[in-house]
Amino acid sequence: MEAKAIARYIRMSPRKARRITRLIKGLPLREAEGLLRALPHRAARVVRRVMDSAAANAENNHGMERDELWVAQAYADAGPTMKRWRAASGGRIGMVHKRTTHICIVLSDEER
Repeated sequence: MEAKAIARYIRMSPRKARRITRLIKGLPLREAEGLLRALPHRAARVVRRVMDSAAANAENNHGMERDELWVAQAYADAGPTMKRWRAASGGRIGMVHKRTTHICIVLSDEER
């Protein structure tokens, strides 16, 4: 059985979020929670909130035990990029890309 949670349109580049999701993939839920609490990155807080939501979904919607959950999948995809501009030298403009991310965590009660 699997439970899933998605956070969409997070104002963070996908590259920064992927760095964190790679670390927790395949870990038991308790280990992944401890690891995310110890990491100083802003992305770790966001990923932890999504993982907590997926764990709540597993408990409440599917009746799974929190101690038996594993992180089956964790990935961060690129969302839409907001394009802004700022002044550059010589009267030109410089583009600023404000990236967004969709973070998905899938928890399973089976080890992979």
